[in-house]
Amino acid sequence: MKLYIIIAMFMAASMISGGVYYYYTSTQAKIEQLTQYNAILTANVEQMEQVNKQNIATINNLQSSYQQAQENYAELQNSFTAIRRQNNELRDRLGKHELDALAAAKPALVEKILNSAAEKTMRCFELESGAALTDKEKEAKNARAFNSECPWIYDRLIASGVLTPSTSGTTTEDNNGDTNSETSETDGSNPG
Repeated sequence: MKLYIIIAMFMAASMISGGVYYYYTSTQAKIEQLTQYNAILTANVEQMEQVNKQNIATINNLQSSYQQAQENYAELQNSFTAIRRQNNELRDRLGKHELDALAAAKPALVEKILNSAAEKTMRCFELESGAALTDKEKEAKNARAFNSECPWIYDRLIASGVLTPSTSGTTTEDNNGDTNSETSETDGSNPG
C-alpha cells in the first residue's frame, strides 16, 4: 500500500510539475507576444503623436496663410476702392468740359491744356515706377500742387513718410474740386 501511495504521489507530483511547466511556457509565450504588441502600439502612439504635431503645424500654417490672404484681399479691396475713386474723379473732371466744342473754338488752348495734362500724366507713370522726386514735388504744399493728374500719389508719399505735410498753409477743396490755399500773411507764397 505504501507503494501505491508513493506511486500516486509521484504521479500527482509529475502531473502538477507538467501543468506548471506547461503554464509557465505558455505564459512566457503570451508575455513575449504581448510585449511585442505593446512595442508596436507604443511605436504607433509615437507615430500618431508625430503625425498629430505635423497636422497641428499644418493647420496653424493654413490659418496664418488664410489670415494673410484675407489681409491681402482687404488691401486689394482698398486699392480697388481708391482706383474707382480716381476713375470717378477723372470722369467728373472730363465731364465738366465739352472738349469738342472748346477744341473747335480755341484749338491752341486745348492743345496746350492737353499737352500739359499728358506731361503730368507721364510724370505720374514715372513716379509710380520709382522715379526720384523733383524739388517742385518735394516743396508741394498739397496734392494738387504736387501733380494735379495723380494727387493720390502725394497722399501715399505722405503716409509712407517720404514727404512731410506742409505747415505754412492750409488747403481746402471746394465743391468743384478746385484747390484754394490759405497762407499766413508773413509767408506770402502761393502754392499753385
